[in-house]
Amino acid sequence: MFQKACNLSETQIHEEAVQLLKKMTLKEKVFVLSGNWKMIRDSIVYKRTYNPVAIESHGCKRLGITPVAFTDGPRGVVMGHSTCFPVSIARAASFDRELEREIGEAIGKEARAQGANYFAGVCVNLLMHPAGGRAQESYGEDPYLVGEMGAELVRGVQAHNVMACVKHYAVNNMENRRFYVDVDCSERTLREVYLPHFKKCVDAGCASLMGSYNRFRGDQASESQHLLTEILREDWGFEGFTITDFIFALRDGVKAIESGMDMEMPLPVHFGLELKKAVKDGKLSEKTIDQAILRVLKTQLTFENTPDPISYDKSLVACPEHVALARRAAEESIVLIKNQGDVLPFSKDCKMVLVIGHLASEANTGDHGSSNVYPPSVVTALEGIREKFGSLTEVIHVGEAELDRIKELAPKADAVIVIAGNDYNDEGEYVMPDSDINSVALMGRGFSNNGNRILGALMSKVKASNAGSYTSDDGKPVGGDRRNLSLRQSEIKAIRAAGELNKNTAVVLVSGSMILTKEWEDSVSAILYGWYSGMEGGHALASVLLGDVNPSGKLPFVIPSDESQLPQVDFFEANAITYDFDHGYRKLDRDGSVPAYPFGFGLSYTEFTYGKTAAAMDGECIVVKTSVKNVGQRAGDEIVQVYVSVPKSDVERHVKQLKGFARVALAAGEEKTVEIRIPFEELKYYDEKTNTWVLENAEYVFFVGPSADPEQLTGISMRLDEAWNLL
Repeated sequence: MFQKACNLSETQIHEEAVQLLKKMTLKEKVFVLSGNWKMIRDSIVYKRTYNPVAIESHGCKRLGITPVAFTDGPRGVVMGHSTCFPVSIARAASFDRELEREIGEAIGKEARAQGANYFAGVCVNLLMHPAGGRAQESYGEDPYLVGEMGAELVRGVQAHNVMACVKHYAVNNMENRRFYVDVDCSERTLREVYLPHFKKCVDAGCASLMGSYNRFRGDQASESQHLLTEILREDWGFEGFTITDFIFALRDGVKAIESGMDMEMPLPVHFGLELKKAVKDGKLSEKTIDQAILRVLKTQLTFENTPDPISYDKSLVACPEHVALARRAAEESIVLIKNQGDVLPFSKDCKMVLVIGHLASEANTGDHGSSNVYPPSVVTALEGIREKFGSLTEVIHVGEAELDRIKELAPKADAVIVIAGNDYNDEGEYVMPDSDINSVALMGRGFSNNGNRILGALMSKVKASNAGSYTSDDGKPVGGDRRNLSLRQSEIKAIRAAGELNKNTAVVLVSGSMILTKEWEDSVSAILYGWYSGMEGGHALASVLLGDVNPSGKLPFVIPSDESQLPQVDFFEANAITYDFDHGYRKLDRDGSVPAYPFGFGLSYTEFTYGKTAAAMDGECIVVKTSVKNVGQRAGDEIVQVYVSVPKSDVERHVKQLKGFARVALAAGEEKTVEIRIPFEELKYYDEKTNTWVLENAEYVFFVGPSADPEQLTGISMRLDEAWNLL
């Protein structure tokens, strides 16, 4: 059962769902499994086509079955004017499970306050390559970190009886070709690299999963029997329901529902009346529809019969408590990767500060696709810096292209802050397929299958232009996968010019993924990742730059020394792709490559030392203990990380992989003992010959330290007893 506090037993829920099912007509059944998007109404009434209010399924009014009321995410609730949190990859940099659960609770409250009961914003697609356009919506390149953070978001959202939807299932790791690409990988790679984070969310009790657009081994992922039934339900025991990604996920409605896809959203392009006809024509068993209906009804009944912990009204939306949480998340997310000569934090007594970059004055909270949140206000970097320094400091802002002004002002400034990186033009969701898929006609088909044949016929006659993605003011497509992993040349020139003239120069990188630094990093003293930092990002950044907040974030990806160290992926032409066993820091480890900055790396304004490390068995876990001491002059948070290696394994293993972490707060001079529990399940590998998970009787090395850098890690070895193989 998803909600342990439900007033009804599983048996009672099943019986009630069966009784409702018996009363339903076939038409009512197929409509319960179909979205009922009021797209035109939303465009006219709310002046926003996508999700200004909940996107609902039909439900069944006659029988009192409420619709699934959908809101998107994950940087907050897309509906209305909700709290905008930092993007997920920024929150991953906090390595703070408790914080992510609190954010989930805030999202759950704001969803309920605005009429939604379903949050489709738990995005756990792996960052297979940093060019992936939707990197900002997930939690980085490591399956363990992604799974831990995603599971906490699920728990937080569902604490307020909002059904959490985990997406995009599965192997969805590129944008521009996501509607076309056919993905393959070994079964072991699938199970160990691209699915464990989904399973963690299932184990956390998620109510729903959303299928992805891409194909998998020749089938649409949303029509894959292997993914939807054999793995999700038979192997993992998932009891909730599945939905499609919007409009373009299916090619064959009968195949999809027979494979385990339960609901088509936001319109029934292949469900609705089309499924009814398939039953009448003998092409689909009504029992298959009944099975999907029961999964939906049982999930809804569970949530609807769980007591609410609070009452929900509009005053919760972007309330002071949630805005403060957004600021805390932004503060914990900032990663300091360079601080030569301890140039940071800047003195509050600066008389003149130069801020460089057009992004400094923009409300730059992330991409403009389905995850876009519309907060009541956004504090820009420039606004935050000006407010923090106060009226006695002259803060001058220039664009990165104004080289003459930069060269004139940089030598005179007490501090130089360069805000550089990306915005929604450079990366994000690639919303629509190219012109060979007539998106408007498909939506027309969806309206027809919803019973609105007049509107469907009108839309089906419209030939969509090359929509690509949303477009900018000049009509050019925006978003999609990144074509450039570095900064713009204008930004690089500005950084070099300022850094050469003023040693007190700090670069703040704004992005949803990795940015290469080798072209310019030697020119400046300090570099930080500021991310798409949400509505309070400007305040958070200023607090870190001036030392009111000690930076504590860690990189959720590796920064390579050179782009050649990354997997070679064709993001713009690929029709088929095979995923390797290694990517990110695991690939660099395998290849013996030295990164510019390792996975899990991040500096502080204080220093930490690690003491003796020990490991012991406790039940079905390995408990790793270490002591951490703050040997600096100010309080700070350290993120202790545990990596596991099996150097003499009988099968190919990653050189090392993250399997535990803990965030610990330490006052100046304080020392604490940290315990990190690693379940045996995290140590197993998938045996393709037997289709089972194997706990190998071998030597395991548990490395403890502040990052994946081998020079910063201390290892302790343990060998498992023969008896452990029986557990």
